[in-house]
Amino acid sequence: DLESLAENLLASSSLRFSGAMAASLGELAVIAHKFVTAPQASSSSFCNVIKLGTFCRTVVWPCLPPLMMYQYIRAKDEDMYATEVLYFKSGSKDSKAFYDTSRLNGSGHWRLQQDLETIRASVNAE
Repeated sequence: DLESLAENLLASSSLRFSGAMAASLGELAVIAHKFVTAPQASSSSFCNVIKLGTFCRTVVWPCLPPLMMYQYIRAKDEDMYATEVLYFKSGSKDSKAFYDTSRLNGSGHWRLQQDLETIRASVNAE
């Protein structure tokens, strides 16, 4: 009785796999495995894998942190420039309204100040 229930459940399941589908998934798995292990097939290609790994460790990885810092500084500078232009074009004399350096963790940006004030007002609403 339990076997017939299991068969009915599998027969009605929308995730049934046909034999051809299972075979094609198996072939895809074999191809993926061959793609990963093919560079180790001969000694010369195994040496090329070692050379590529050494190149990545000595050239590529050391270049990433300075590039990431450069991108961060450039984005930060662009944001600060936009804030300065907004302050200049507003005609305001209060620079702290646009970027308050006395606030913690970069929360001095005018947009963050506005968002924090909106959150504070909605939490403390009576």
